[in-house]
Amino acid sequence: MGINDVTGDIRRFKQIREEQNLTQTEFAEALGIKNSTADIERGRTKLSGQVVTELLRLYNVNPLWLFGYSNQKLIHAGKGDVSPKVVTVDSADQENLVMVNQKAAAGYPQNVQDVEWYQQLPAFDLPLPQYRNATYRGFQVEGDSMLPNFMPDDWVLGKAVASMNEVTSNKVYVVVMPDAVVVKKLQKLPDPSKVLLISINQEYVPYEVQVSDIQELWQVNSKLTFNLDAPSESSLLRELQQGMEELKNQMRNLQ
Repeated sequence: MGINDVTGDIRRFKQIREEQNLTQTEFAEALGIKNSTADIERGRTKLSGQVVTELLRLYNVNPLWLFGYSNQKLIHAGKGDVSPKVVTVDSADQENLVMVNQKAAAGYPQNVQDVEWYQQLPAFDLPLPQYRNATYRGFQVEGDSMLPNFMPDDWVLGKAVASMNEVTSNKVYVVVMPDAVVVKKLQKLPDPSKVLLISINQEYVPYEVQVSDIQELWQVNSKLTFNLDAPSESSLLRELQQGMEELKNQMRNLQ
């Protein structure tokens, strides 16, 4: 897989520098690059994740615009933009589905805008109508916080969410934050600067996060599981068991 329009991202990079009225040396200093940006503008050095991050932080440059996947040039990080920071394509320039396993998920937040990092991950095309006309990504489930719906090592497939305006309360999302990638039910709060993340496993307590800390959101709409032989405990059965325990406790109190 690869990213198309390589000369285009160089051209757009140079365009940002010229719009800021900066020399190559001044632009390099602002972006934390040694010497100057000359090698990038000549195509000798690729745009690193750090440079893309700094362009977003300093000048609100949309990474998708930088690489030719969006006409929206500027975005305002931390104000509800949770769209994918990198989109990958196959040799035919068709968008594909990247799979992020547990090990990769640990480094995903730090590499979320690093184009080259994605190239180490497996990717494939899913030729089903449900996966057309949108960006999808797969994430492997870790831990038991979403039992019984999602087992450890299951894979969830999520559809990219562009902004918090598209979020629906009580749906399951993959939430990418600076220090973690989690699968949770998401609930909007009266304070729009925060959301509540809820585990299906009731042993885990819900917790609030700042919207400004959410880098990407993927709405889960399907899963791959390898636990078909595992006994599935329905919510009705669990409710009956809880009801029986409560009844036993009441009987003990009466005695």
